[in-house]
Amino acid sequence: MGGQKPPGGALSEALRTHVKSERFDIVTSIRGLPLGVRDQLQALWDSRTLDIAEPGENFQGSAAGNPALPTRRLIAAGCSADYHCLVYYERGGRSHAWLAVLFHWTPAATRLEGGGGIPGGLKTIDEVRNAVLSPTLSQNAPW
Repeated sequence: MGGQKPPGGALSEALRTHVKSERFDIVTSIRGLPLGVRDQLQALWDSRTLDIAEPGENFQGSAAGNPALPTRRLIAAGCSADYHCLVYYERGGRSHAWLAVLFHWTPAATRLEGGGGIPGGLKTIDEVRNAVLSPTLSQNAPW
């Protein structure tokens, strides 16, 4: 996916209905996400490394642009028994943003289902899911 523009914005109606009823188990660390999801995040960001800090750690948005720090920070994540993972993160820099992405993953393959810009300050994975299911999900995500 590196170099390609990922799908963004609202999910299809069928997928929205499906995700709305899913229970997401909390993932508290980047390492808790499936390897395929981590690989797809890295590809989405067109990065040679997984450029994201753990929740609460410093990143370029919180440490005066220190280039030694990651440009993103995980806020919340969750994965369902039905092979969906939802990742909510903050991206620092000039265009500071809060973003969420939804992946469908299996041991054989992982794909980005959609995502985009959502409000900052969300605390729970249920709040994140509701924002991702909103038809007003931002189409112009600065991944």
